[in-house]
Amino acid sequence: MKINLTTQDVAVIGICSALYAVFGYLTAGITFFGIGFLPAVLIPAVFAALFGPWVGGISGAIGIFIRDMLVHGNAPLSLVAGVPANFILFFLIGYLYTKNIRLKQALTYVSLAIVGLLVLSIVLLPDMTAYAGFSARAFLLTFVLTVIGSLVAIAVVSIRWKEWRSYAIGAVVGQIAGGFLLSITVWAVSPLFLNYFEVPFEAVFVLPLFVWTIATEIPFILLAGPPIIAVVQRAFPVLQYRNKPQKGGTIGQKNR
Repeated sequence: MKINLTTQDVAVIGICSALYAVFGYLTAGITFFGIGFLPAVLIPAVFAALFGPWVGGISGAIGIFIRDMLVHGNAPLSLVAGVPANFILFFLIGYLYTKNIRLKQALTYVSLAIVGLLVLSIVLLPDMTAYAGFSARAFLLTFVLTVIGSLVAIAVVSIRWKEWRSYAIGAVVGQIAGGFLLSITVWAVSPLFLNYFEVPFEAVFVLPLFVWTIATEIPFILLAGPPIIAVVQRAFPVLQYRNKPQKGGTIGQKNR
């Protein structure tokens, strides 16, 4: 896939990166093993859907780097961990949003995601609760209300609103890919950044960190993204068709 950025795209990347960095900085006080709580992920997700995968991916990468410089100032850590994960997350959202994903495919992806994440959480529950300081009941309740709730919402969206199906799948696939890459990378490079982590990141916490990333980010991307995108598209109709799903996915068309 070739990079084809217009002057407008470059300007949009600058705007999106700045917004992501600023709003990401405002929520920097909440972290899990150094990984922040980032409701600001909604911003590049919306831009990815409106302006395409390269705009979303590059904006996410630049924005998280600026945010990290404002929060902890560790450029090498941000470049190897935060930047690649954010690029992949928002690139996939923008890319899959343009695809016409069928209902059967969507429900299959959702079912596998629910089962996989639930099994991982139950198996790793002792490690998660011990590290995070939560009770088992509190952790499972949080998981159900965020991850499973969001994935069930995807199923509803896939059936009722066909035009948002590809965005919903992009949100899940992108979040899983970006979150897993981030978790693995943090574990791999933590011995090199003891001035930040203090102790090496243990392998047993890779999946708990992955679940934390999913649970604290995907609700914002999935639930708040579509209404914001719809409002922007109504205000600027030219954006409605720039990244519309390919054959079979017309905006506003109900699933048959």
